[in-house]
Amino acid sequence: MTAKDIVKAFYESDLANDPKIMERFFHKDCELHWTNSQGFVLLDYSDLKDFFKDTRKSYNSLRFEFTHFIEAGNFVTSRHTLFGNTIENPDSETTLAHFTTIWEVKDDKLYRGFEISQQADESDDISMASYI
Repeated sequence: MTAKDIVKAFYESDLANDPKIMERFFHKDCELHWTNSQGFVLLDYSDLKDFFKDTRKSYNSLRFEFTHFIEAGNFVTSRHTLFGNTIENPDSETTLAHFTTIWEVKDDKLYRGFEISQQADESDDISMASYI
């Protein structure tokens, strides 16, 4: 599989329900460098495992829509929007956030991620159109 295939398979997996996400997709020495609306956070394998465990408690499903998906060697860059159906409101999909992420793939696993995210503002038509 190419680096792009691996990253794509990760985003197409059932992140909201699969307890084996970490072992299937993440390198044991992985790091995610994530800048979001609350600041910067550095997550390692254990932190990410906890993050996905908490995600499974809150969401029935998650879905990604991509505007860009670019591969250069072992690096894959994606620009996408995340949508989710919460456990509290399973029949309504909510736009959660916009992301730009650079993944480095090593040993066929996600090894280093550099991510920037911003909460989606569905009331801003120009912003939302940028991600279509």
